[in-house]
Amino acid sequence: MTKTSKYVSRQSDANGIIHWSAEENQIWHELISRQLSVVEGKACSEFMQGLDKLQLPRDRIPQLAEVSSVLRATTGWECAEVPALISFDKFFELLANKRFPVATFIRSREEFDYLQEPDIFHEIFGHCAMLTHPAFAEFTHMYGKLGLAASKQDRVYLARLYWFSIEFGLLNTADGLRIYGGGILSSPGETLYALQSDVPERLPFDALEMLRTPYRIDIMQPVYFTLDHIDTLFDAAKLDMMALVNQAKALGLHAPKFPPKEKQAS
Repeated sequence: MTKTSKYVSRQSDANGIIHWSAEENQIWHELISRQLSVVEGKACSEFMQGLDKLQLPRDRIPQLAEVSSVLRATTGWECAEVPALISFDKFFELLANKRFPVATFIRSREEFDYLQEPDIFHEIFGHCAMLTHPAFAEFTHMYGKLGLAASKQDRVYLARLYWFSIEFGLLNTADGLRIYGGGILSSPGETLYALQSDVPERLPFDALEMLRTPYRIDIMQPVYFTLDHIDTLFDAAKLDMMALVNQAKALGLHAPKFPPKEKQAS
């Protein structure tokens, strides 16, 4: 999570409705229209089935209650309206209670193709479709409960697990490699890169390796981890993850597969 944000989330009214501007709705329309065409044949079938259940509007930003009603009916989750930035304590508390945090702002045109902080398009389009799937929902719930009880140091390790699965996970299927991670699915550039580029490594899903692998949020990923079946997340949710965190700390991190971030001149 970034420490500062230029964005301010919109607040819902007494009826739970957020009054988006015409320009904000137009940005949503352009984002979802573009990304639907990009993910076709690249997103996993579970994601596409989730989108079908959500029936997200094309012409406007959905209200959180619309999305929550589908999530509650399928896996017992719901969306939680949050500011542009929340604390890690709040983030884990929400996930532990099956409430997925959605920052109620949408990116500006200046950051149309990429922004570092998650906006409502990333959260709703990228993640909520997968939250209709029981295995993905259970894994995310487990992650929230672990993070809520973890120390600050251990949360740094757990962040890598989230990054390489919920955000940037890939899935082997009978039709070839597909995407289930929301960080990829909401990014047109990374959607193509993750499946088609010969630059990144694609490794088997391994929680210990994920906990030990550094990442950067502002580049195309040099490493992805792939599941052989989405229901493997049910098994991963039952692992003694904190024992693996302790093992990862003892073994140490792998060397980064990317250059250090350049410091900006002050």
